[in-house]
Amino acid sequence: MKAAFIHETGEPNVLQYGELPTPEPGSGEVLVKVGAAALNPIDTYIRSGAVALPIKFPYVVGCDLAGTVEAVGKGVSRFAVGDRVWGSNQSLFGRQGTFAEYAAVDEEWLYPTPDEMTDDVAAAGALVGITAHLGLFLNASLQKGETVFVNGGTGGVGTAVIQLAKSVGARVIATVGSEEKKTLCETIGADLAVNYRDENCDDQIRAFAEANGLHVWFETQREPTPDRTVELMSKRGRIIFMAGRTARPEFPVGPFYVKDLRLFGFAMFNASPDEQRACATAINELSGNGGWSPQIGRTFPLSEAAAAHQLQEDNTLGGQGTLSGKIIVTP
Repeated sequence: MKAAFIHETGEPNVLQYGELPTPEPGSGEVLVKVGAAALNPIDTYIRSGAVALPIKFPYVVGCDLAGTVEAVGKGVSRFAVGDRVWGSNQSLFGRQGTFAEYAAVDEEWLYPTPDEMTDDVAAAGALVGITAHLGLFLNASLQKGETVFVNGGTGGVGTAVIQLAKSVGARVIATVGSEEKKTLCETIGADLAVNYRDENCDDQIRAFAEANGLHVWFETQREPTPDRTVELMSKRGRIIFMAGRTARPEFPVGPFYVKDLRLFGFAMFNASPDEQRACATAINELSGNGGWSPQIGRTFPLSEAAAAHQLQEDNTLGGQGTLSGKIIVTP
């Protein structure tokens, strides 16, 4: 099969495109013919070695996938040949990734793809959708009528937060960097989209949240601002961190505990299969109701995986602002 893989960690140009043996599904595994894979920042961190994991070379990159079941291993009960599936959580803890024509995946990390959902959309919403759902509901226990702020509304996680929060009747504020991105956030459900460059950005947030302040702050940026965050929160508000591995900001301890605030840090891949499946079920239901629309920014052929990684890195680490939505790679 064709695949994008590395023999060593390093810059995007260490990614090779070539032939690897097609995997055989083991016990409990499903062989998926990949229709689409999505690129996430974590994929670039693993490829570069910034996140050190036990890797067996050649190593196929990629966490997310969507496609069709080609074969099933012994003991598989959830899926049959011909089923359309999507999933995430690959390329971690010794598992091979999804940037290939075929991927052998344990059935516990796969979910049925609704008829109305294309493979591109299913892959684009996989890791980011599960991440957003875990943060909002497993951690922050979001309730109807509460006000959610997502710092970075047009990123993969940000757009997922907007749609999932709106699905339970929450009010959503998002920051954006342009009028075009403001329109996008409003189109997918944000009640207020504010340009973070506006000098009165926080005044707009404060006015919309009214006297109560923000109930949930979902931080997607690499450099959080705890002083600002805590000041804008309601009493017993919940703050979510899922980005910024190297960030070391000063923290306003006094204002934090005086407001009875809660702080949650989490990584999607720490969630159990059952916890992630609950997220996937909610996403599928939202899709069936017409409320799920992951944003796709660019699509690359698998042969250009190195260019896809470079674009992701330019935006995640370089702050170029040339990407809005997910990068999709198709075999």
